[in-house]
Amino acid sequence: MPEGDCTNRRARPRDAVTEAEVEALVRGICFKNGPPAAVGVELEWLVHDRRSPRLPVTSARVEAARAALRTRSLHSAVTVEPGGQLELSSLPAASLMECVSAVAADLTVVRDTLRPLDLTLTGLGADPWRAPTRLLREPRYDAMESWLDRAGEAGRRMMCSTASVQICLDAGYAEPGPLGFARRWRLAHLLGPVLVAAFANSPVQDGRATGWRSTRQAVWAGIDPGRSGAPALDEEPRAAWARHALDAPVMCVRTESAGAADGAPWLVPHGLSFRAWVRSGLPRPPTRGDLDYHLTTLFPPVRPRGHLELRMVDAQSGADGWVVPLAVTMALFDDAQAAETAYRTVKPLAERAGATPAPHSPLWLDAARHGLADPELREAATACFDAALDALPRLGAAPAVLAAVAAHADRYVVRGRCPADDLLDELDAQGALAPGKDVPR
Repeated sequence: MPEGDCTNRRARPRDAVTEAEVEALVRGICFKNGPPAAVGVELEWLVHDRRSPRLPVTSARVEAARAALRTRSLHSAVTVEPGGQLELSSLPAASLMECVSAVAADLTVVRDTLRPLDLTLTGLGADPWRAPTRLLREPRYDAMESWLDRAGEAGRRMMCSTASVQICLDAGYAEPGPLGFARRWRLAHLLGPVLVAAFANSPVQDGRATGWRSTRQAVWAGIDPGRSGAPALDEEPRAAWARHALDAPVMCVRTESAGAADGAPWLVPHGLSFRAWVRSGLPRPPTRGDLDYHLTTLFPPVRPRGHLELRMVDAQSGADGWVVPLAVTMALFDDAQAAETAYRTVKPLAERAGATPAPHSPLWLDAARHGLADPELREAATACFDAALDALPRLGAAPAVLAAVAAHADRYVVRGRCPADDLLDELDAQGALAPGKDVPR
């Protein structure tokens, strides 16, 4: 979800950006080259009542939690999403274990802080019980909701009812090879559906099974492709992303008094791309600040923000379930041997994905619907997990991390299962998968 202060003074002609300047800025700020040396993770969690998770959590309780967390010393930044989800965003870490240790310590503090408030963190990709309800009232979220609602309910569900594990990795070297940014960009999009399938963990919505292993991914695929889609992979990454960003629809234009005490609503244009806004200068010329904000309103499964932000993994259950996708993904990108194995493994998936960009292609939709019950995705996941397990000791992974990855592989991957299947088995045993039956809790 977009973050940060998006307020600017009214644009003056000298503040306006030209089309050439926008393209140069996007190329320069979204792919920063260098050796892969840092890793980060952003963990979104659903926040539920500790005793009755079906009950709505009021905005007052969310604000009380946020106020309590402000008093605690944390390594990670803590923010609240529009539906009350809690997000922890780590600092860039120099190693996998530095990242894991810092975030695990923060999670302990967060859980201890929430417990007296009778709140708990739930690791699922989509809220299985509660209707999407926006708790944060700010001009930017009002504008976002208004824009997204034009295409149906998927946008509101995305804002208010989904949670993920987002893995952040360096873009890579400028030179070709397994650690080059062009290869890593392509690998991220071909590996993406394998990660969706291996970690799908959201089969229930509104108290009923949806028919998707990852309902969260289905929700994201339901958003306008101009906002949630990836650019074409057959072009140079910088050029493709710059073109995509310029042609993407503008979600909102801040009014003159945006950010002032009166909370004036932001303009929500129809059919205005950023390129068209730059060319017309209406309703006012866009500035560098407008470009920076526009880039945060694009939600592709892989988002370049200087580093690569992989956004396709459902939130994971358990205290440390999030460690597994982080460790596996980092191993497949930052260890040269594992990266080469992963690329060879997933390269054939490009033919099945077809010309439709992620996440709207048949391959991505099959991953979300079937998980690792899909034979081709199961085979690819098995090879990738094996490569990750081989690489992780070279990356300094602790025995506990290796054990967690191996346990996930044994419990799910080699059996063609994903975490969503556990919940579906439980529901089936209780007779809750029959049409019209609610999910018990």
